[in-house]
Amino acid sequence: MDVPDTGGERVRAWRPAVPGVSEVLHARFVAHAYPAHTHDEWTLLLVDSGAVRYDLGRDQHGALSGQVTVLPPQVAHTGRAVSDAGFRKRVVYVEPALVPPELTGRAVDTPALPDPLLASRVGQLHRALATPGDELEAESRLALVLGRVAEHLRGRPAAPGEPAGRAVAADLRDLLDATLAEGIALADAARLLGVHPDSLVRAFSRTFGLPPHRYVIGRRVDAARHRLLAGEPPAEVATAVGFCDQAHLNRHFRRLLGTTPSRYARSAA
Repeated sequence: MDVPDTGGERVRAWRPAVPGVSEVLHARFVAHAYPAHTHDEWTLLLVDSGAVRYDLGRDQHGALSGQVTVLPPQVAHTGRAVSDAGFRKRVVYVEPALVPPELTGRAVDTPALPDPLLASRVGQLHRALATPGDELEAESRLALVLGRVAEHLRGRPAAPGEPAGRAVAADLRDLLDATLAEGIALADAARLLGVHPDSLVRAFSRTFGLPPHRYVIGRRVDAARHRLLAGEPPAEVATAVGFCDQAHLNRHFRRLLGTTPSRYARSAA
């Protein structure tokens, strides 16, 4: 959930259950100025309003509204508002193992990435991170974000990357079907299949027309429909098919089918 702009300084931070993400921060600052400090993780900063002036290493930079900034681990940086209006930001702190260490120097030289597609993907990532039960979606969106960041830092932001074929996409579909109730982390699936998570998501999306997390949600809703019509209670159905609770089932069931699980079950009578 985004931090509302109320005219004061606000901070919200949490640790999502998403592999590779150590922390998420939503904040609005007016007068606060960060002194020089470092992080153990990569910092993905999205400025929602206002602008930030910061020092990174020995150089001064600026982060503008709608722009993604990437700060590498263990490199000192500061941060302060450019104007009296302050700024609002959303930050994802990513474990260093997910980003090739050789990209650190490029991030120090060019931390600002003025890419509307990347900014949109980071926004989608934040929405997934703020929704309990959508960890696979968040992990998939994180893979796409990090793939785009790596392309920028390597100097080829428009490159599609090495595509994985239909065979590996089919292998992922079989793996998702086999682990539908308990779920599988994207990173674990990528290791099992020997494919980078970013390439795996792209291959699956190209082959089947939807990303892995949406495929899983659809399959779980299908499984829930059958159980509901068989007379099983919605709360039991939710956990049996892989949703974290009945509210999680309700949200996706209504989005896909236009009704609630309870009403759907009653319709059988």
